[in-house]
Amino acid sequence: MSRVLIVEDETHLAKGLQFNLEAEGHSVQLVGDGESALDLLLKKREDFDAVVLDVMLPGKDGFTVATELRAAKRFVPVLMLTARGRPEDVLKGFASGADDYLPKPFELPILLARLQGLLRRRDWLQEGQAAQPTSAKQQSHDAEYDVFSFAGRTIDFGKLELRVNGNTIHLTLMEAELLRHLIRNNDRVVSRKSILEEVWGLHEDTDTRAIDNFVVRLRRYIEDDPAKPVHLLTVRGVGYRFIADP
Repeated sequence: MSRVLIVEDETHLAKGLQFNLEAEGHSVQLVGDGESALDLLLKKREDFDAVVLDVMLPGKDGFTVATELRAAKRFVPVLMLTARGRPEDVLKGFASGADDYLPKPFELPILLARLQGLLRRRDWLQEGQAAQPTSAKQQSHDAEYDVFSFAGRTIDFGKLELRVNGNTIHLTLMEAELLRHLIRNNDRVVSRKSILEEVWGLHEDTDTRAIDNFVVRLRRYIEDDPAKPVHLLTVRGVGYRFIADP
């Protein structure tokens, strides 16, 4: 049974979500503002498997809550609810550390599917025993990786960590999912359509600028010079190509 925190100040909506999530077998706790959410997650260190986080909250908004969680190295999956699906709102949500977003008003089955997707991806990333670092040449055709190393960088998907030059960068689920998808297709062009459908579970007509924003962030993590990438290349008009060993 998964434990879910709902951060929503609209009482009728929060109660409705609680009722339906509990009917699906989840344990649910409700709070109505950002400060209460941070108190539970950071001060009391309560354990949740996912957070459903509204953007428009009294006091600290959802963007601030997500940012403070990630800054405190709490990487619980976050599904952000936005009042509008404007690209700038979506990008701001991802930049703050959200793993997925859903614009209001939304259909309940869609929210349940998105939330279950986050929980399922978390389980996939944490399954299995830790593996020894593996080179791109040794496992470039393998379907999955626990630990993957290239060019002095090591990605531990189970821990959601990227280690480079003695530093550890913590990844969100969505960042790790995208990296895994690119690595799985090492040296092959990956279309934006593929990323939308296979990584995020979105329809192909969804705005793709959020993908571009993710790629910019990943380049900051894995490239020596993000302005002149050698590992994560743009294929104009199509998508991206990851090359572990240029």
